[in-house]
Amino acid sequence: MTSAAEPAQPRPAATSPSPGPPTASYRLQLQPGFTLHDATAAVPYLAALGVSHLHLSPLLEATPGSTHGYDTVDHGRISEQLGGEGALRALAAAAHRHGLRLIVDVVPNHMAVPVPERLNQPLWQVLRDGPDSPYAHWFDIDWAAQPGPADAPGRGRVLLPLLGDRLGAVLDQLVVDGDVLRYHQHELPLRPGTADLPLTGLLARQWYRLAWWRLARTELNYRRFFTVNELIAVRVEEPEVFAATHAVLLRLHAEGVVDGFRIDHPDGLADPRGYLRRLARASGGAYTVVEKILTGDERLPADWPVAGTTGYDALRRIDGVLTDRAGADRLAGAYEDFLGGHPARVPGAGPHPAVAAARHGRADMTGPRGELAAEVERLVRCALRIGAAEPAYADHAPWQLRAALRRLLTGYPAYRPYAHPGEPAPPGSAEQLRAALDGSADPTDRLVAALALGELGRGADRDEFCVRFAQTAAAVAAKGVEDTAFYRWNALPGLNEVGGEPGRPGLHPAEFHDWCRHLERSWPHSMTALSTHDTKRSADARARLAVLAEQPEAWAAEAAAWSTAAGPGPDRDGDWLLWHTLVAAWPIDPDRLAAALLKSAREAKLRTSWTAPDAGYEQALADRARAVLADPGLRPRIEGLVHALAPYARSNTLAAALLHLTIPGVPDLYQGSEEPLYTLVDPDNRGVVDLGALAVRLTDSATARPGDLAREKLHLTTTALHLRRSRPLGPYRPLTAVGGGADHLLAFARGADVVTAVTRLPYGLERAGGWRDTVLELPGGGPWTDRLTLRTHPAGAVPVTELLADHPVALLTRRGEK
Repeated sequence: MTSAAEPAQPRPAATSPSPGPPTASYRLQLQPGFTLHDATAAVPYLAALGVSHLHLSPLLEATPGSTHGYDTVDHGRISEQLGGEGALRALAAAAHRHGLRLIVDVVPNHMAVPVPERLNQPLWQVLRDGPDSPYAHWFDIDWAAQPGPADAPGRGRVLLPLLGDRLGAVLDQLVVDGDVLRYHQHELPLRPGTADLPLTGLLARQWYRLAWWRLARTELNYRRFFTVNELIAVRVEEPEVFAATHAVLLRLHAEGVVDGFRIDHPDGLADPRGYLRRLARASGGAYTVVEKILTGDERLPADWPVAGTTGYDALRRIDGVLTDRAGADRLAGAYEDFLGGHPARVPGAGPHPAVAAARHGRADMTGPRGELAAEVERLVRCALRIGAAEPAYADHAPWQLRAALRRLLTGYPAYRPYAHPGEPAPPGSAEQLRAALDGSADPTDRLVAALALGELGRGADRDEFCVRFAQTAAAVAAKGVEDTAFYRWNALPGLNEVGGEPGRPGLHPAEFHDWCRHLERSWPHSMTALSTHDTKRSADARARLAVLAEQPEAWAAEAAAWSTAAGPGPDRDGDWLLWHTLVAAWPIDPDRLAAALLKSAREAKLRTSWTAPDAGYEQALADRARAVLADPGLRPRIEGLVHALAPYARSNTLAAALLHLTIPGVPDLYQGSEEPLYTLVDPDNRGVVDLGALAVRLTDSATARPGDLAREKLHLTTTALHLRRSRPLGPYRPLTAVGGGADHLLAFARGADVVTAVTRLPYGLERAGGWRDTVLELPGGGPWTDRLTLRTHPAGAVPVTELLADHPVALLTRRGEK
């Protein structure tokens, strides 16, 4: 923590010219174990690596001990846990001296409901003063949904579902301490003038209602982040709230400390486009990317004033082009055989188990006891108000409205419709929403769809319904698919990433090229990513799993043999996931393995869950994981398989890394991913990385020999990053190989001076006899040098056996180019 006695750090000049868009960024996860001071110490290494920008996780004051920063408690200061504003300025100054700039993660959607609650002072004042608080409009609270204090009928209050049991069972645990009500570690403000009342009378007079935590599913009346009760939504669409919550970051941008913004969860906002326009005006058009999840063939809205997304769309395409589509389909069949049937199918939900699982997961979220039932109920109340005020929309019973909402939210394929009250709905949103009705002529279905699209004109309640439907759709998609269905359907777990489509595995090279040209044409400065703080498995873990899709029958037989050798386990699906997790993250210790399996089981919500844990089942999972790792017969067999996969996994790792670094867009590297990284779902992937050790290894990475994957990947990464920094890469142009192995080579040119060539589906290539007569036509005009090996190749037809003699990838520039 910076001392008040320390001298002020130099401020970067506000008049310094903008450095332009990044060439590449490096994501650092700031936390008490890796502060802004540690980031400053790492600047020389990161500059030597070759990035242009440091990409920092959230900077504003968060809940004490937060390891991620998304639980903001104070927008008015840079986190003292991370070092404070002085440390941030020191980081910026060091970065500028090395030619680097800063991008920061912004959390506009929510704040923490911390423990103790007084840490969030705006919320504290709302809890004390209710709707009369000057901060009442900050938070997205439906005051009318909960009966008001005894002396303020009709005014409502906030439900706080924080009690460990029903209120009557914990009354003796509530303690009045001056003007504060205490419950274990919780501290809540008392409404002025109520401290001397008997406890039950005191509780009846507060602007909040204390409740058993289980009531949150159905009774909660504040919008939250997905299903996290501890994160309360902020109404950033209000100009005053935007100004207050963004003042520090915008000031730091104006002063040249911060250069760009990464916007967390724009799908949760009431008006993402309006928010982004306001941010662009306030920042003078600073470089901004959004964590927008695009599903299927969905495109980023063209009227959003941003540089692009944070890169999950690129992750899906890069993984896809390196995945065997036919093999992945066969592996899905083997998975169902392993389970003894088709447990992932839901009748009528779709032709593929992944589709069925996704929709089934969404339905779970919106049902009467689902985790998002409270959000659905808020929409029902809004629709009932519309019907009460306008006879044309009356007589739709609550149960009918719930059923219609469930059909629409379950069937809607994207994260949210992009309807704006007072504007015609975009055709794509309208078509998808009506398709979700599946031809239904039910009047309630049609009313709800029309309200969701803003087609019934303006009005406070109609506008609110349109906005809240979009926000709820995003929560349903995220929690129902990525955080439920993708933990239930595990045929090839590497496909189950944010924005992924396990029902459409694999991507043909022509489709990949088409997407790259779209990115270059429409969003040339969009971020691209392979590993993030939110990926369930890091890129190199997925690279191993992709090999299994090339040998589905052999892998299924091996998995069955492992299960037999290990003896009966808690369930077959758990075993299938266990074996994949071992392959993905090997070597792995028992605690990491057990924690990943436990989180997966709780997110799946089939045998256990976060809110209804089955202690016996969870213990059996942990015991299974530990027993397998301790088994003297199984452990060598697992290690042997990982060793056998290694040559093909190496090829996938280097191919994905080089594609990431040379396709259109701005590659965003996750901390530590410049070397092989085999991490699992958070918090496993958010640990502190030893950047000092990486800096030492960087000095001799150019001496990497084939098979030394750590140095190979580090050398590839720094070589490609320095190439990007040396000059802009030119227009994207696919190159086509010819010969027996042509389908296994993916190649493209960037302008006239750079060529990328990578191997795809390496196991299949080997089984087909290797490259044989395959040649790649290198553009004319002089010899080419592979920057990874310094070998030269003539222009014209080059045998791929020569081009990729030592490495499965090549990064070529013309002789004399740097």
